[in-house]
Amino acid sequence: MNTQLALRVKNWIEADPDPRSKRELQQLVDNNDDTELGKRFAGRLAFGTAGLRGVVGAGPMGMNRFVVQQTTSGLGSYLKAQVSDLDSRGVVIGYDGRHDSKQFAHDAAGVLTAMGIKVYLTSNVAATPLVAFGVLHFGAAAGIVVTASHNPPQYNGYKVYWGNGAQIIPPHDSGIAACVHQAADQSICRTIELLSLEQARLSGTLVMLEDDFYQTYRQGIQDAEVLQNHTRPELVSLAYTAMHGVGAEMAETVLKDAGVSQVYSVAAQREPDGDFPTVNFPNPEEKGAMDLVIAEATKHDAMLACANDPDADRFAVAVRKRAGDYQMLTGDQVGVLFGHYLLKHASKEQRLTCTTIVSSSLLSKVAASMGARCITTLTGFKWLMNVAIAEQTPDNRFLFAYEEALGYTVGDMVWDKDGLSALVAFSQLTAELASKGETIWDRLADIYKEHGFHLNAQVSIALKPDTPNIGAYLREHPPVTVAGRKVLSVDDISCGERRFADGRLETIALPLSDVLIYSLEGGARVIVRPSGTEPKIKCYYEVVEIMGIDDSLETAQLRARAQMDKFIEAHQASLPK
Repeated sequence: MNTQLALRVKNWIEADPDPRSKRELQQLVDNNDDTELGKRFAGRLAFGTAGLRGVVGAGPMGMNRFVVQQTTSGLGSYLKAQVSDLDSRGVVIGYDGRHDSKQFAHDAAGVLTAMGIKVYLTSNVAATPLVAFGVLHFGAAAGIVVTASHNPPQYNGYKVYWGNGAQIIPPHDSGIAACVHQAADQSICRTIELLSLEQARLSGTLVMLEDDFYQTYRQGIQDAEVLQNHTRPELVSLAYTAMHGVGAEMAETVLKDAGVSQVYSVAAQREPDGDFPTVNFPNPEEKGAMDLVIAEATKHDAMLACANDPDADRFAVAVRKRAGDYQMLTGDQVGVLFGHYLLKHASKEQRLTCTTIVSSSLLSKVAASMGARCITTLTGFKWLMNVAIAEQTPDNRFLFAYEEALGYTVGDMVWDKDGLSALVAFSQLTAELASKGETIWDRLADIYKEHGFHLNAQVSIALKPDTPNIGAYLREHPPVTVAGRKVLSVDDISCGERRFADGRLETIALPLSDVLIYSLEGGARVIVRPSGTEPKIKCYYEVVEIMGIDDSLETAQLRARAQMDKFIEAHQASLPK
């Protein structure tokens, strides 16, 4: 081990407040495992989008108590500098069911209360949307939720909300990161002070959020303006899984409150378990993750097989086509169904919807046809919600937002994705259709017949190390056609400019990002996101197939799929090798 690394490891071990982490690192030192130590001290777990996420383990590159304490110390310093009424507002903290989450949350509470900052700490595990809700409910200055969402068991994370209830965006993300870096440097020489929960209670800086807080969120769903359609809820039958996460009790409760009585939970996945023993990857999008809930739905011949991810901020659903045959809806399909349904019931003042640049363009077409506004933002709920907050007005209030990765915000009770309210809303949509003898498939067919069958796909392309920079190449050699389709316009988000085929220019009101969007004839679209650090790009494709009045979903999908396969093949062949 080189001298500099040895010194860093020695200093970290001496400063680390967790005996378990000390032992873990000392064992590596004793075993002369320089390779592993080099990885763990290669830098610091970066405070990036919304906060931290990484593999649990000792050292600055892992999620551990010391890193959590350093991060919280930096966050506390930033809040003190930025929020004048911090003392009266405080910070909400919650945590999911992973093995270390409770300890990390208690450490965060201990650091903030030692800094004199009031903390509202959940007394038990909590779904991520409850923390976002709590920020608004208490008028807090910020929120922290310890969760790794749907990542594998070895991960954990630390997510931060700002006082508006939404995930942090610039300048707060970089401002917090700078304070965290400073706190981390100082902590090697000076111990970070913590209060125990009992000390914090006695000092008056800690408020434990007991069952009444959870019931307040529950009541909020009951009272939500957009969740008042109680048309024949008894007709709906659904299987549900919490996927070893924290959603089951609240999900079952809010469904019962909404009158949905035929609910069959997957017992093997109902309780929080940080090992996630029945799924290889606790993400409803992953192959096999929905197998048990679909089996439960098949057992009861239920209409729906529904899932939340482990922190219950995402919602997934498979819909019965016929007995024993269920098909997963894509995130785009659920998003468009929600948009159409909610706009049909919303007041004339609640017409603002939002989606992202990589989600289907269909929501914007549905919204326009129903006299509503649809805003498109950069990818991620941090952008969706902050833009929605900024853009809504008393005459055009926010209604709904989604992104294709199974994230949905229904109404304005929570300014982040919320898989629990989405579960209720989808049940209500299904019940309304059932009361008229219709299904989810019927509604999708109606939407597609009006606006075209929209099919979306994503492909990550690894290129050779000597391949030219794709972004620069495409800007220097702008294509006139893509996969044989004429380019109608190009959005270059890196400079905020839209260029039409006839040379006209428009300004795009989006934060700058290295993204190119090609709008093509026939309604097709390609989005290219080059990597700035490696020969790799992500491409998002959309094709639109006109659906005739006598067409079935199956025939339209087959045609669209054939289009998509040719489209992707032709586009990839046109890229520089």
